[in-house]
Amino acid sequence: MKDSKNEKYRLTEFQKKVYRAILKIPLGEVRSYSWVAKKIGKPNCSRAIGNALNKNPFAPLVPCHRVVNSNGKLGGYRLGIKKKISLLSKEKYIREAIWK
Repeated sequence: MKDSKNEKYRLTEFQKKVYRAILKIPLGEVRSYSWVAKKIGKPNCSRAIGNALNKNPFAPLVPCHRVVNSNGKLGGYRLGIKKKISLLSKEKYIREAIWK
């Protein structure tokens, strides 16, 4: 019998690469989908990056909310755009309060 809870966390190698890359984005900062694609050696896979982030079962601990469109617009977020804005605002505040 399969454990459905563990099935939820089964990741592809591609997803693992994407999540490892976004874990390197500093607190309170953002990077583009194309930045992530280049970091994992797949420069033409921005759309696939978005799909992998949409399936992120560890959000917001694995901070997919730090990934935005190349034009600086927020793009989507699995937990809702208001949550993405809130998380980014809180992180920016924490970064400024602690490191400045």
